[in-house]
Amino acid sequence: MRLNQFDPRRVRVRRGGTRGSGTRMGGAGGLGCGGIVVVLIGALVFGVDPGQMVGMVEGVQQTTGQQQQGPAASDESAMEICDDNAYAMEGCNALANLNDTWEPIFAAAQIPFEQPTLWYYTGGTESGCGSASSSMGPFYCPADMGIYIDTSFYDVMARQMGAGGDFARYYVMAHEYGHHIQHLTGMAQEVRKLQRSDARNANQLQVRLELQADCYAGVWAAKNRNLIEPGDLEEGMTAAAAIGDDTLMRNAGQRVDHESFTHGSSAQRMEWLRRGIQTGDEEQCDTFADMRR
Repeated sequence: MRLNQFDPRRVRVRRGGTRGSGTRMGGAGGLGCGGIVVVLIGALVFGVDPGQMVGMVEGVQQTTGQQQQGPAASDESAMEICDDNAYAMEGCNALANLNDTWEPIFAAAQIPFEQPTLWYYTGGTESGCGSASSSMGPFYCPADMGIYIDTSFYDVMARQMGAGGDFARYYVMAHEYGHHIQHLTGMAQEVRKLQRSDARNANQLQVRLELQADCYAGVWAAKNRNLIEPGDLEEGMTAAAAIGDDTLMRNAGQRVDHESFTHGSSAQRMEWLRRGIQTGDEEQCDTFADMRR
C-alpha cells in the first residue's frame, strides 16, 4: 500500500517504557477497546501460561472510565520515534492516513473527533489501562485513547503465523483504530454496560465488537483504494485468518471452544474485513444488527 510519509504536525506519537525483566515477549473494530489478539497468541508463540494473562487482559479491556494519563512520555520528536525502524515509520504513515480518512467522516456525522495517540514500546509498558505486555498483541486503551504496539510483533506475524506484508501490518493498525472509533461514538461503552448486565453473553458481545473493528479496517482500505497494490488484499485476508480464535486454538494444541471466543473465527474475521473493503461504508459494519431483532 503506497502511503505518503506522515506530517509530524498531524500525528500524536510517543515512546512508552521498556520492561526487560521476566519473560521476553515478542512484538506482533453504529461506530471499544481491545486488541488484535489476546491470550492465545501469548500461549502459542511465547509459551506464556494463558491463566496468568487473563487478569491483565481483562483489566486492559474493561477500563472505560474517564480519560487517564498513559505512560511517562519521552521528549523525543514524532519524527525521531517514527524513524526508529521501518515498522515504526509504517505505523506513523498509517496513523496519519487513518486520521485524515476518519476525521471528515466524523465531521459529516457531527460527532466530535479526537485523534488517538500511538505508543511504541518494547516488551511491556504502563498504559492508561494498567500494565501491559506485548504478548497481548497490539491493543487500544480507551482510558488514554492510546494505540499500543511493540513493533517486533510484526516479525512474529510473518515468521510464526504466516501473515507478512505491509498490508497485514496496516490491517493491525486500522483494526486498533477501529476500537478508537467505537470509543468516540460511545459504542464501546454501551457494549461494556451490556456485558456487565448480561455476563452470559459477554464473550459474544466482545466478538461483535472485534468484528466491527475488522470491518472498519476494511472501510479505511476501501476509502484509500487508489493506494492499494496487487497482493495487498490477500495479505489482509491471510492476517485475518491467522488470528481467528479457532485457528489460534488449534495451533496452540487446544480444543476449539466457540463459547470462549473473544475475537471471532477466522471465517468471521475475513468476512467482516471483506465487507468493509467491498462496501467502503461504515454503516455496513453493524455487527450487532441481528441481536436487536
